[in-house]
Amino acid sequence: MKQSIKRHIPEPFWAAARASYDALARLPDLGPAYLHPWRRESIRRLAALKNIHRGQRAFIIGNGPSLRQTDLTRLRNEFTFGMNRIYILFPELGFSTTYFLSINDLVIEQCADDIAALPMPKFLTWRAHSFFQHPATQTPNHPTTQLPNYPTFLYTTYTGPKFARNASGRLWEGATVTYIALQLAFHMGFEQVILVGVDHNFVSKGEANQTVTSQGDDPNHFAPNYFGKGFRWQLPDLETSERAYRMAKAAYEADGRLVLDATVGGKLTVFPKTDYTSLF
Repeated sequence: MKQSIKRHIPEPFWAAARASYDALARLPDLGPAYLHPWRRESIRRLAALKNIHRGQRAFIIGNGPSLRQTDLTRLRNEFTFGMNRIYILFPELGFSTTYFLSINDLVIEQCADDIAALPMPKFLTWRAHSFFQHPATQTPNHPTTQLPNYPTFLYTTYTGPKFARNASGRLWEGATVTYIALQLAFHMGFEQVILVGVDHNFVSKGEANQTVTSQGDDPNHFAPNYFGKGFRWQLPDLETSERAYRMAKAAYEADGRLVLDATVGGKLTVFPKTDYTSLF
């Protein structure tokens, strides 16, 4: 019945209906996402970060196996965004990324202690705030502005496709934390953003977004213990990610900026390719 009705109603109508439904479904989250004291603090932090890197370049480091074919030591003095369990690599590299992001509920739930201990500015989905105790609740005389290691919370959603030019508001996840990193990098004013380790290719197959439990070593990331045995994770949604990446490409180019893909052997075809070694 639903398919029969859809055949007789124009697609723009369905698109508008989906958008309206998504907006209504998000209504219960709007109050806390904008008015909760922790989020208000995050919004102030994000406002202070607007265009602080205007004219500079940044590297967004994915977590694909190709990182093992990439000389990441060249990034020591670059602005970098690391994501999810990239911190496993920090001891080997001898340095940390400039910024850290994670929006996946399962990753944050299982790695909250590791994430809390990271020293760099951290950006996490607002949904994860319950896993972190605000230090100000323990030190009432310690101003929150003096708590730089406490996460900045982003209001991210699964629905409502968009590219946010201002990260203080709602950010669509686009089925990949890399898309959030692209929006945050845009917010910060980076003129050129280079992707590395964004392989866009997974050995594990199955229904997109399905939650699975790892049965052994992880073949999809740079380390076998990335999502090692017993770790719960979600299978990728590469189609939605590509849709998001196309939106990011359009937004950057419309503003005279550029996203390049320097991933060694990467399967993503949305962004212009460049040779990693030629960038230094």
